[in-house]
Amino acid sequence: MLRPAASLALIVAAGLTLAGCTGFAYISKTYVSLTPQVVTIGCNEPYEVFDQRQQRRMLIVSNALREVTGCGIGERGAGRDPAATRTERFRLAARTYLDETVREDCKISGETIFTDLQTEFRYTCSGPIEPRGTKVPRLPGRGGLGVGLR
Repeated sequence: MLRPAASLALIVAAGLTLAGCTGFAYISKTYVSLTPQVVTIGCNEPYEVFDQRQQRRMLIVSNALREVTGCGIGERGAGRDPAATRTERFRLAARTYLDETVREDCKISGETIFTDLQTEFRYTCSGPIEPRGTKVPRLPGRGGLGVGLR
């Protein structure tokens, strides 16, 4: 028979495992079929963006090496641990992406952090959602970047 502390640890571990699986399943279902676009911020830090325009959600994906050795956001990031600037950098990447795809009027309305490398942003725009197949501005993609969703 397990002691109460061991039982609690087992329950917490099972919960964390299920939460991770749920996030992975959601990301796979929502974004796996999309072609990534690349937005660059700060000191040439590229982020992959998977934009689900019909749902007005985007997944920003970083690179593991950049998260360990990243340069932060200009002078504000100087001397700071990259983890300390992570939220700022992901938010800046999301905002920059919307601006560069001619959606300056769109506002970030929420975010969900899945891992240190993946954050989903919800956004709202004053204009209507474009019908499927509408030609929209796209940024270039880049191969071999980020944590694959290919």
